[in-house]
Amino acid sequence: MTKIITYVDGSAITKNVTDAAIWASKKLNKPISFVHTIEKTQQTNVGDYSGSIGLGAQSTLLDEMTKLDEQRCKVSLKMADELLNSVSEHAKSAGITNFELIKRHGDLLDTVIDLKDDTRLIVIGQNGAGHSNSFAVLGSHIETLVRNATQPILLIPETFKQPKSFMIAYDGRETADKALQQVIDGGLLHGLHCHLVSIKNNEKDLEEKFINAQNKLLSMGFEVSASFLEGNIFDSLMQYQEQNNIDLIVMGAFGHSKLRQFFVGSNTIKMLENSNVPVVVLK
Repeated sequence: MTKIITYVDGSAITKNVTDAAIWASKKLNKPISFVHTIEKTQQTNVGDYSGSIGLGAQSTLLDEMTKLDEQRCKVSLKMADELLNSVSEHAKSAGITNFELIKRHGDLLDTVIDLKDDTRLIVIGQNGAGHSNSFAVLGSHIETLVRNATQPILLIPETFKQPKSFMIAYDGRETADKALQQVIDGGLLHGLHCHLVSIKNNEKDLEEKFINAQNKLLSMGFEVSASFLEGNIFDSLMQYQEQNNIDLIVMGAFGHSKLRQFFVGSNTIKMLENSNVPVVVLK
């Protein structure tokens, strides 16, 4: 897994996605693959009008539709080239020279699966082309990606700035320790102020484990602010993020505990929909 796979679609947040990929590339010292997927345009179903129009007229209309589809395909390819060229110029201006441009026909998830062996991190926008300010329209794409991708995902909102801090929730269970270890081993978040947050639950010895997690981060050189909270998981985390001006949220997409269900069920989309800062989803 060697590349920052970055999906660009020409939407309003393409620049932010590109900037995030540039940041990640410099942090991880990995090349970028800028990928644009061209989904097959669904052809209009002409139906069976043989009882209403002559066969000759129907054949002529089908020929016209074929020509329109061919023209639409040519335009899509040209737009893809223009988009990728623009993205490459932006990357060059930021000092990135190790990158590639990829055009793919088909579904986004198929492309993610095809490129998984070359993927170190996926970077993608929360909103897509034609859906600015309407995350719900693209929610199924993002939810499918979160559920099926096997690599970490960096989701970018409408704005992006290089983060100086991040928040990670800790519930004291094995998978929380796994997420913590990924943060330590990954490199992307090194040098950022870590906010380690735990929401009180029924896990045995949670406070002791929480302190151990804090000490582990400190021993690895992280600057850590630790907070042990009570209340509703979603509300408590969002409120903490806003009050502390945290630049990035880290989520773990695995497990079955109450906190981890929050990260893999409908609340995942709720968090992504409401977050105005980038979100890293660990796998």
